[in-house]
Parts: sequence; C-alpha cells; structure tokens
Amino acid sequence: MKRKILIFCCLAFATPTFAEDVAPDDVVYSEYGEVEASLSGVAGDPDAGREIMVARGKGNCIACHEVTALKDEPFHGEVGPILDGAGDRWTAAELRGLVANPKNTFEGTVMPAFYRTSGFTRPGDAFTGKAATGPLSPLLTAQEVEDVVAYLQTLTE
Repeated sequence: MKRKILIFCCLAFATPTFAEDVAPDDVVYSEYGEVEASLSGVAGDPDAGREIMVARGKGNCIACHEVTALKDEPFHGEVGPILDGAGDRWTAAELRGLVANPKNTFEGTVMPAFYRTSGFTRPGDAFTGKAATGPLSPLLTAQEVEDVVAYLQTLTE
C-alpha cells in the first residue's frame, strides 16, 4: 500500500520536462545548410508562422517574397523567390536551415539569418537601424523558426 501511495505522489507532483531550445551558436548545419533537428523540440504552429511571415517587427518575409496565400497582406517583395510551393520544393530540414541562416546554403544572399547571434561584420539591433549595444538576440526565437517552417510546409502546389 505504501508503495502505491509513493508512486501516486511521484506521478501527481512530477513536473513535465520540456526540451530546451538549441542556442543559435549550437545549431548543427549539414554541408548544404539543412538543419535536421528541431530548434525547440516542439512542433511548429502554421498559424503562428503565418503571423510571423507578415509581421513587420518579426519575420516580415513578404517584404522580399511573394506568397499568393497571403495576397490580402500588402507590400509583397520581389527580391527573393516566390514562396508558392515551398512545401513541395524544400524539406523541413532545408526550410529550417534557410530561415535560421540562409548563408549556409546561398553564400551571397541578402536574406537575413533569423536565428544567428554571432559572426556579423557590423551588427545592428534587429530592425531598428541602430547599432547593437550589447549581446545580440536572434531575430526569431527557436519556436518562431519552427512556426515559420510549419507554415512554409503548408505552401504546396
């Protein structure tokens, strides 16, 4: 009987363990820039990813990319490729690598690295236009990267 009570107490008061985010400098990229492992350990939310794609203070992906599914949002750019069909063209690992640090795949790209905090020539403070005054934070959190990847995977032909 005491053993059953002990087991019950352990289960009742146990706290769930959550995966820790992979730190930006600890992300493992393949030779071609893919990131196989989730950065947060939590599945991405496509609805949250959509919001990040259009938010000017976050991803603002449509400033450079056109996305037909987001046609109701203003100011689509033409700098980057059209993202229609991204879920068919790229795997989740490739998309994760492209969002986290596209320079590992396309060395000369002007696309910002959304999950990088070191190795910059002249760092600024996110999208403020001001010089960094302390340690940099990534433009997106690990979970936000996963959310954007989840949204991009919904963009199929």
